Amino acid sequence: MIAEPNTASNLPSQKESAVHDETAPESAVQNGSSVRNGNLKTPREKRKVREQCENIRRNSSSSRRVSQLQNGEVVEAVTLFEVVSMGKRAMQSVVDDWVQAYKQDRNVALLDLINFFIQCSGCQGMVTAEMFQSLHKKDVMRKMTETFDEETGLQYKKFMAYPWILTVTWPVDTDNKDYPLIRTGPYWKKFKANFCEFIAVLVQQCQCSILYDSYLMDTIISLLTGLADSVVRAFRHTSTLAAMKLLTAVVSVHLNLDVNKHNAERLYEVEKKRISGKRTNYRLDQLERKREEYERKLLEIQNMMNAIFKGTFLNRYRDVIPEIRATCIEEIGSWIKTYPDGFLNDSYLKYIGWMLYDKQAEVRLKCLLGLQGIYSRKELVSRMDLFTSRFKDRIVSMPLDKDHEVAVQAMKLLMLMSQNCGDVLSTEDCETLYQFVYTTHRPLAVAAGEFLYKRLLSHEGDEEVQPEGGGKFGASTDRLKRLISFFLESELHKHVAYLIDSLWDWAGKFLKDWECMTTLLLKNAEEGGEALSDAHESVLIEIILATVREAAEGHPPVGRGAAKKILSVKEKKIQLEDCTKITEHFIMVLPQLLAKYSTDAQKVANLLQIPQYYDLDVYRMGHLRKHLDALLREVKDIVAKHSDMSVLEASSRTYYILCSEEIAIYSQVDRARTQLIDELMGQLNQLLDGFWQKEEGFCTDAGEVSQMHSALRRVAAFHNAHDLTKWNLYDKTLRLLVFEMEHGSLPVLMTLPALQCMYFSLLWQLAAVSENSPKETLFTLRRELRCFSRICVCFLHHKEKDVREKAFMILCDWLLILSHQDSNNNEEAVGLLDYLPSASLQEKLLLFIQEHVFMEEEEESKDLTEEEERKDESGKLDDLHKKRSLLAAYCKLIVYNVVEMSAAAEIYKYYVKTYNDFGDIIKETLSKTRHNNKIQSTKTLILCLQQLFQTHAESQDSSSSVDFYSASFTNMKELARRFSLTFGWDQVKSRESVAMIHKEGIEFAFQGATGVGGKCLPPNLSFLLIISEFSNKLLKPDKRLVYAYLQRYIAEPLPCRGDEWQPLIWYRNSLLANEDEESSVLSSSGELSPMGTSKMSSFKRKLSNGSLPVTSQTEAEDKAPDLQCSSQLASAAGKRRKRLKSREMHLQEHLPFLCPGGLPRRCCKGEIKTEDVSKKGQAEDTTEDVDVDVVSADQVIPARVFQL
Repeated sequence: MIAEPNTASNLPSQKESAVHDETAPESAVQNGSSVRNGNLKTPREKRKVREQCENIRRNSSSSRRVSQLQNGEVVEAVTLFEVVSMGKRAMQSVVDDWVQAYKQDRNVALLDLINFFIQCSGCQGMVTAEMFQSLHKKDVMRKMTETFDEETGLQYKKFMAYPWILTVTWPVDTDNKDYPLIRTGPYWKKFKANFCEFIAVLVQQCQCSILYDSYLMDTIISLLTGLADSVVRAFRHTSTLAAMKLLTAVVSVHLNLDVNKHNAERLYEVEKKRISGKRTNYRLDQLERKREEYERKLLEIQNMMNAIFKGTFLNRYRDVIPEIRATCIEEIGSWIKTYPDGFLNDSYLKYIGWMLYDKQAEVRLKCLLGLQGIYSRKELVSRMDLFTSRFKDRIVSMPLDKDHEVAVQAMKLLMLMSQNCGDVLSTEDCETLYQFVYTTHRPLAVAAGEFLYKRLLSHEGDEEVQPEGGGKFGASTDRLKRLISFFLESELHKHVAYLIDSLWDWAGKFLKDWECMTTLLLKNAEEGGEALSDAHESVLIEIILATVREAAEGHPPVGRGAAKKILSVKEKKIQLEDCTKITEHFIMVLPQLLAKYSTDAQKVANLLQIPQYYDLDVYRMGHLRKHLDALLREVKDIVAKHSDMSVLEASSRTYYILCSEEIAIYSQVDRARTQLIDELMGQLNQLLDGFWQKEEGFCTDAGEVSQMHSALRRVAAFHNAHDLTKWNLYDKTLRLLVFEMEHGSLPVLMTLPALQCMYFSLLWQLAAVSENSPKETLFTLRRELRCFSRICVCFLHHKEKDVREKAFMILCDWLLILSHQDSNNNEEAVGLLDYLPSASLQEKLLLFIQEHVFMEEEEESKDLTEEEERKDESGKLDDLHKKRSLLAAYCKLIVYNVVEMSAAAEIYKYYVKTYNDFGDIIKETLSKTRHNNKIQSTKTLILCLQQLFQTHAESQDSSSSVDFYSASFTNMKELARRFSLTFGWDQVKSRESVAMIHKEGIEFAFQGATGVGGKCLPPNLSFLLIISEFSNKLLKPDKRLVYAYLQRYIAEPLPCRGDEWQPLIWYRNSLLANEDEESSVLSSSGELSPMGTSKMSSFKRKLSNGSLPVTSQTEAEDKAPDLQCSSQLASAAGKRRKRLKSREMHLQEHLPFLCPGGLPRRCCKGEIKTEDVSKKGQAEDTTEDVDVDVVSADQVIPARVFQL
């Protein structure tokens, strides 16, 4: 509201009006504006100005009247603020209306614009304006003042927007975090864009007329500069944004004027030469005046730019609010790029360089984006030498920024610097930046891939220059060799898939040149050119596999990207074309590669993974069948040569992929597979027959053991993907394992694959169970399942560690499968085959975990060489990986309810001790079990703590008290604290679980208490210190209920001599923590009303019944803080000095209703006061402020939690 201030005699009435305006609706404040000028004295003059103002406002508002449906009602926009915020009309027409009004009466229109900026700041108060008259007060008025009137509770801001003296008045309770620029919702989401557009269009429409009248811009700049110095965030943010956008628009005007000036000077010179020697003509004089006019306007524009920059930017670019700092940096980057002649110098660039060190990612991001616009233009880079040398190290370090977007933009900026700044980046800098291609954040890796490709791989002229002997693939071959060399020289990472994914967007065409890659592999040294070394060949084969996978799957490798991206129609088309290209090329080439590298296990294992990405429909072409036969022959030879599991599994998977029944080549591949398995089983049967015929059994030489080992491994690898039931593998492996159980002389190399084969055989039989399976088959399978389980349990105590671990892993998976089988909806089969572990088996599994995972092995101190130390560390990492796999397998049994959840208590004991190695697995187990059953999971936690406490108590001397500072007791408290942290910040969600912990803990602490009335010291009393770690997770109403439950176990009066009763005192204090602070806080909104008697009686009834009080949202807002005494009112009011006096008087009047009669906060020395909670105290305690712990009616803890 814009109004003229009254005289000094009428000041009280003015303040009354201001208070009235504070409580009025916002629309009334904004639309009910009036304008008066302080320099008009007579009533006639004032009436004349008022009529002109009303006419102008009526005309301008009618022309820009906009209607919008809001909350079911049609709202008409009349003021500039309403029109801009709705954004329903073209901004140019809105500005044209205002310019027309300004030309009719500039004072009225200017005040309308001033009101617009104030309203855009979210101010709902009153704006008072008067003309500046007294020159001797000029220095005083330029100093902005912000004062607080304690009588009215209003805040004043008085400053000078020459020739106006503005006084902005607003309520002190105005929310500083809610103003149009930061509001959310569909109505406000475009406000910032509309606001900025309005300022730009305003300057654009005024540049030919009123922009240079020495009145409009002076007033606006003074207004925005004054508001930008306010302590109120809304004023500061809005005015800074307006000032920055105003300067941006003025810069555009300056550029236009500069162009016009140069044109005028050129015309002047042409005209001057044309009339040389003649007398001065009119045209030359006209051009001279126009040139002088442009120079005058440029001088005025330059003054405006300096005023805005010095008055606003220099004060706000380091503002405490990051949004304001980001706005300043964003705009200065725009000025430098748009008007480099005026801003591209070190005096302006230094601000961007300084803010590269800002703590907020948003500000750093704006700096990088601004620098990208500068470094992308080669003509500007030459003037950035000093800035580059000063801040290059900082920019090079920014790809390590914790904010991903900042890191990505920093890498893109370095790419531009590398392209346009010559050798500004050293070799060390580039090597550091190259390594970012292995990062897990894909956008940063892709940006680093661009840097690597353009800096190292792609050289200008590669396509034209053909290396000697390179043939048609000369350029691609050279790039491939550079890529392979880079990967081999990179000592930090060994993941080719991540390197290829980083380069894919920039070097996709080059990476899909599989013909060049395979030609390079098949080339011999005799054919000319430099042949690849063995290491180079291995890397090139890995690159081929990675590129094939990337082209066929179309998504990043595991660990880079949250999920598989959804491909567009165009991407799917490219993917299908690539799959066809891969198939057509490798169908012919892959058999040749397998033949060349058939003896190298690593290379063959990688090459055999390529067929899984084939488009098998291509095989329908008859001329390609011969290549399929060649592939099957090579795979068969590879299976016969190798016993490495990676090669055998890759071969088995190749047969599985090619044996799809839907394709035409199924019969051909199936015959080859059957023939291969017949040969493998024939070899195995021959070896087994030879072993069984010997009298001394399995006391054979190493050669025979190796042959048996290889045969079993081949069969196991194929049994994993193919059903070999008809070869009766179960009986053959059963005989081996039974012999090992009875005699224990079977070599480990034979035991492990035999156990694996038997496991796969039973899985295939279990998968074959259908609705029509006869009972005889089911009973036979049930007998075999029980027999296999007994064998695995027996092998848990095997002398060899590898056999024990293998048996445990198979047994855990086996139990999980049997307890969650479907058997094709055959209920009878499920009933017969269902198998749950017995109590003794569960104990054995838990004991195995304790011995093999958590028991530390004694390390022998040895003097090892550097190579031996490296191998030792590698061995330790392998052992840790095996332990994590064992623990994860057992935890799955707990999560899926195969074993009792209480077994997890033994696992949780090691949470803190083994946090670095197994903390993530234990924490995930805790989370999953809590999701399945909150109460049972909570009981498991408290059981874990109770068992640890009992173990600690047994280790202590019975005659001495518990040592609270011992290592074991400290570890227990730390474990309880970690358990408390797993409940998170949502106290309502974990309300029942935390209450259960306190209930169980209190009962355990007072278990075994003796004496008359329970006055003797309970043996487990110190357990209260453990559960006190969970007190901060209780809601405020729940703390009172837990305290009331604690009172049931305490006799009164209770002798408290010595330190043995300190746990009870500490636990009691943890339940009453923050009571004093909470009761001294005054509510900052609304009036405080005393609690009704009905609510008091309701709370008393609920507490006596043992259930938690329910606090609804409405009740929580109506409850007043619990005040200890009247003296606390003064301290609370001192913290909020901007409170209305009327509200303070209201609080003092209601103070007797707020004084509690609750429990005492302090205890006498050596004695605990346990006064009963009176009915009055219970009722008055319900007035505690529960604005944080609001509990809805559907989240009440069941009364059973605290029932005795």
